[in-house]
Amino acid sequence: MQKRFGIITAAVIAAALTLTGCGPFGSDSSDSASASCEIGELATITEGKLTIATGEPAYYPWVIDDKPESGEGFEGAVAYAVAKQLGFDAADVTWARTTFDSAVTPGEKKFDFNLQQFSITDDRKKAVDFSSPYYTAPQAIVSFKGSKIEGKTSLAELKSAKLGAAVGTTSLDAIENQIGTKPQVFNDNAAGVSALKNKQIDGLVVDLPTAFYLSGVEVPNGLIVGQLPSNGEGDQFGLLLSKGSKLTSCVTGAVDAITADGTLAAITDKWLATDAGAPVLKP
Repeated sequence: MQKRFGIITAAVIAAALTLTGCGPFGSDSSDSASASCEIGELATITEGKLTIATGEPAYYPWVIDDKPESGEGFEGAVAYAVAKQLGFDAADVTWARTTFDSAVTPGEKKFDFNLQQFSITDDRKKAVDFSSPYYTAPQAIVSFKGSKIEGKTSLAELKSAKLGAAVGTTSLDAIENQIGTKPQVFNDNAAGVSALKNKQIDGLVVDLPTAFYLSGVEVPNGLIVGQLPSNGEGDQFGLLLSKGSKLTSCVTGAVDAITADGTLAAITDKWLATDAGAPVLKP
């Protein structure tokens, strides 16, 4: 089921166009820096194939109908745009599924790169590599009509609220650091949504595009209380690779290329919602 929640604002498009990096995020590996990006020489897990991972399940607007192979949805489209830039046909792309938490931990990976809204952080870069960012997203609070936080306009008014977020996410950090409360931790967003539907929590903190989807589709009488104030940089999402991957510089170059030629802006325009209707909460 394909739905759209408005046209992306010029500001968001402009932000997407500025997300170019000069080198691989989170990798100081000389192997990564010197790796060949020729299609026949790419050090992929399976020769001649590109294995891309996403979540289980994967949600709109990131992936439509939990079918990343369709290329429908923001991250599905980004994945195939990067694959094309690397020289792979769609038929040469293989999809894998991982949990969010297992992907960001150290160790061998069964994918070439993974995308499921991984925020680039210094702590995570100790365990994995990241490409240049492909999206910058604010955090937002999803709730429901009649909740104790409906109509709240400031962070101070949320001090007594029971808020939740998925384990290992920057949403979880935002509750602790920006709102200053102890969050309820869930294994994934799906578990958090279930708790919100059952009114076990007052609000769930997620990135803004996901908040639009949850409030408009998943949560009965759902609403967005507001966005958390920006720190000036936003929450930057990067393609995740194993630490020291020989593909990091090539994947980063591919993200930079689709940013520079307008492909990423067009994908953003098609799949991600405007921020209208999601006011910024007062500090």
